Amino acid sequence: MSGKNFQGLKEQVEGAAKDAANTLGRATEDAVNQITGASQKAIDKASKVAQDGVEKATGHAAEALSGLGKKCGFEK
Repeated sequence: MSGKNFQGLKEQVEGAAKDAANTLGRATEDAVNQITGASQKAIDKASKVAQDGVEKATGHAAEALSGLGKKCGFEK
């Protein structure tokens, strides 16, 4: 194989390797973005569920205290 042909083959291989690396980099970035988005949605959902639970528990506690206050004669 002549030096000129070898150099051309070397450049083609290097170009293909760079293209593959760039493609892998973009695919990795896309995957990280999807994971980040899914994680954020899961965190938002968990926060909403926790907030709803706290609000319900607070409401039940207020009702229980109100009922206790009425039984003890503190409230009418």
